[in-house]
Amino acid sequence: MPEEPQTRASLAGDLTRLGLRPGDIVLAHSSLRSLGWVCGGALAVVQALLDALGPDGTLVVPTQTTGNSDPMHWRHPPVPESWWPVIREHMPAFDPAVTPSIGLGVLPELVRTWPGAVRSNHPHTSFAAVGPAAAELMAEHPLDCQLGERSPLAALERAGARVLLLGVGFDTCTAFHLAEYRIPDPPLFEYGTAVLTPSGRRWVTYTDVVTNSDDFDHLGAAFEQTRPVRHGKVGEASCRLFDVRPAVKFAAGWLAEHRRPAAKTRAAP
Repeated sequence: MPEEPQTRASLAGDLTRLGLRPGDIVLAHSSLRSLGWVCGGALAVVQALLDALGPDGTLVVPTQTTGNSDPMHWRHPPVPESWWPVIREHMPAFDPAVTPSIGLGVLPELVRTWPGAVRSNHPHTSFAAVGPAAAELMAEHPLDCQLGERSPLAALERAGARVLLLGVGFDTCTAFHLAEYRIPDPPLFEYGTAVLTPSGRRWVTYTDVVTNSDDFDHLGAAFEQTRPVRHGKVGEASCRLFDVRPAVKFAAGWLAEHRRPAAKTRAAP
């Protein structure tokens, strides 16, 4: 059994002690289970985050939809090749208003549907935000820039945002992906996806930078040895809080040094 129940008020207090400030813009990655028993569940957690940020703060979460992709690259599980044309023809197009996020937990889905939430318009790597900066942060997200210079990640960097790892590790730190775009000659992927266009649903392909979080735990360990990272407990979860800008700058140098050169272009997994 957990030591004690967590509440909206207790979690907001923990977030404030961790260093979250009113008016902050924060990109949150979360594990609801890690917090312990929360009275009110995910709803109370989102309310606590918004309480800690105050009316001038903005909460951002990833709302990725990686299942809207070319079935020829599916591995977990794969599907028969004879199905591929059917999936490409009938996969529902990404609609920021209704398409659910995939594999990111309960909190991002709740934020995505929160009153006043704004979601970016990328069929694979969208984000959602609640707060006064939401519309500006989510405004630009073209198809061929999943997590790069014209994505919400770069907008978060420019805005002086922070990253909150709420009971999760550096392997979930989406901000590090922005640094992958800044490695000289990054390898590229070809992606396929279903999108909405003015003339209706369409299957499209595009080329973009390879993203890979396999070494982000090692990257994060190196980062927090040399840069300010706040540590603390929120509920029962071990958490980290740090600024996006120095994290991306450090990651770009670390990745350039530690990643092996890859083929310039290949098909997406």
